[in-house]
Amino acid sequence: MIFDPKTAASVHPTEFNIAAIAKLEEDALRGRTLTERASDAITRSAGSFLFLVLHLTFIGVWMSINLGLVRGVKPFDPFPFGVLSVVVSTEAVFLTIFVLISQNRMARQAERRAHLDLQVSMLAEQELTTLLQMQQKICQHLGVNVVEEKKEVKDFAKATDVHQLARELEQKLPEH
Repeated sequence: MIFDPKTAASVHPTEFNIAAIAKLEEDALRGRTLTERASDAITRSAGSFLFLVLHLTFIGVWMSINLGLVRGVKPFDPFPFGVLSVVVSTEAVFLTIFVLISQNRMARQAERRAHLDLQVSMLAEQELTTLLQMQQKICQHLGVNVVEEKKEVKDFAKATDVHQLARELEQKLPEH
């Protein structure tokens, strides 16, 4: 299903939401730079079982040759395998860089998702507050006894100050 906000009314909300999320993900993947795409591909392949097997095979063959276990092949990197150490260390440095590039991209994407989630939550809170206020006015207009003495009911009908909530959280959350 292709995400189209114009057809939202004719689609089940779950299908609409899935399409919207899929579109956001597609946009995020399409928005990656060439470096990020390369890093993601390298990280994906380096994290595979095949990569592990190839490395074990490569290192096993290298060590077998250089320990003189393969007849007819002259050792070129005697124990303690200095060249192999340089090759593996260099590869580790580059793999680390590629993993960090991918992690940085994913962290930026997670931050954008968190901001979107916060925005949607704030809108939902504002909408619910408005609905509660409207419902209380309707009840009063119809003469329905609304429990006014309950502080929670009154508090829920007030707009939430997110800055005040953030300050309270900051004060009450433990330090790491």
